[in-house]
Amino acid sequence: MGALDHFSNLFDCSHGHSKLKKRRQLQTVEVKVRIDCEGCERKVKRAVEGMKGVQQVDVERKANKLTVVGYVDPAKVVARVAHRTGKRAEIWPYVPYDVVAHPYAQGVYDRKAPAGYVRYGNDPQANQLARASSTEVRYTTAFSDENTAACTVM
Repeated sequence: MGALDHFSNLFDCSHGHSKLKKRRQLQTVEVKVRIDCEGCERKVKRAVEGMKGVQQVDVERKANKLTVVGYVDPAKVVARVAHRTGKRAEIWPYVPYDVVAHPYAQGVYDRKAPAGYVRYGNDPQANQLARASSTEVRYTTAFSDENTAACTVM
């Protein structure tokens, strides 16, 4: 944006909408949709391909996952898939299990997740497993074989 554009925006007397629209950023949207067969795969893919701003569409049938790359809004992609296909759609709720500190903690482990993924959760109760207080660490490592300064009572 040049200096003239900046000054013209400062001294704009119109009370209408600005001529400059906020640009959307290129992003990847992952959606969880039940995909049973090739027909479902085509139906889901066609529902999203016609959207404005879509650059690329990938469907993983075994993972029940739709990946859309483009200048799109995630909520609009989910709404469009649900409306056009009649299937329940949601934002991809899973992350690779390597990313989560305790992948089998309550609220994180999900049997419906694809192989190698767990449900992403911001639950503070589940995250407390990852952060032990200093007194807990001191008591649990007091009798450890790896700790060289451990108690010699054993």
